Amino acid sequence: MTLASPLILPAGFTLEPMSDADFARYQALLERLTGIHLAPIKKAMLSGRLAKRLRDRGVNGYGEYFALIDDGGEAQERQIAIDLVTTNETYFFREPKHFDALRERFLPGRQGQPIRVWSAACASGEESYSLAMTLADALGDDGPWEIHGSDISSRVLATAGRGLYPMERAHHIPPHYLKRYCLRGTGDYMGDFLITRELRRHVRFHTVNLIRPLPPELGRFDLVFLRNVIIYFDADTKRRVVESVAATLKPGGWLVVGHSESLLGAPVDLQMELPTIYRKPG
Repeated sequence: MTLASPLILPAGFTLEPMSDADFARYQALLERLTGIHLAPIKKAMLSGRLAKRLRDRGVNGYGEYFALIDDGGEAQERQIAIDLVTTNETYFFREPKHFDALRERFLPGRQGQPIRVWSAACASGEESYSLAMTLADALGDDGPWEIHGSDISSRVLATAGRGLYPMERAHHIPPHYLKRYCLRGTGDYMGDFLITRELRRHVRFHTVNLIRPLPPELGRFDLVFLRNVIIYFDADTKRRVVESVAATLKPGGWLVVGHSESLLGAPVDLQMELPTIYRKPG
């Protein structure tokens, strides 16, 4: 095994490198809590993301910090660790062909009908608000539609609830949507933009762990975006998550997964509508 130098952090805090044994413990805990499997090459990423938190807690080693967050440890600290470790890469109108299909195939003829949409791994909310802009444009700002965004990370959901983003995040928003649904920040918020109140009132955010039983209050949906999340699960976890999420679809509802994902091996009663888009019969 190659030895690494201690990680030097600000204020003279010295942290010994994460051992393979420590990584294995974190790897097993994260998989049990979130369903995400960290490959061995992710050890440097994991240790780097946790390092500042260890310093803030005055903890000198990864083994000592693991004892804080393991089963029977501090539940709040465990959630902080999950927030730090889970990957939340996202941006507005990511994988735009899905939004094209939504406008061209799913929404026509639905004006005036109640529509419920779930963004099932919404991270900091960009996907949820992209969906909201698309529905508002097609169905009207006052239509009977609603978006529910969920994530396992309470940290990113706090950002989602505010709807406030750096201006550079607006790059992929179509110009007419940007003008209609986003407000340019001034004063202390110069360089930011805010999703309009009219759009935000259609969007609700919830903390949901997809590998646990889904909360019944979520209800049923006409459309679910489950994108770029099942790729992190092993085959058994993927099957259980897809079956659980698909059960929330109304007859005729759509389930959308990421372009790098498929439902191969997930025995659910869904028909392919388009590549990566599946429809529940009915």
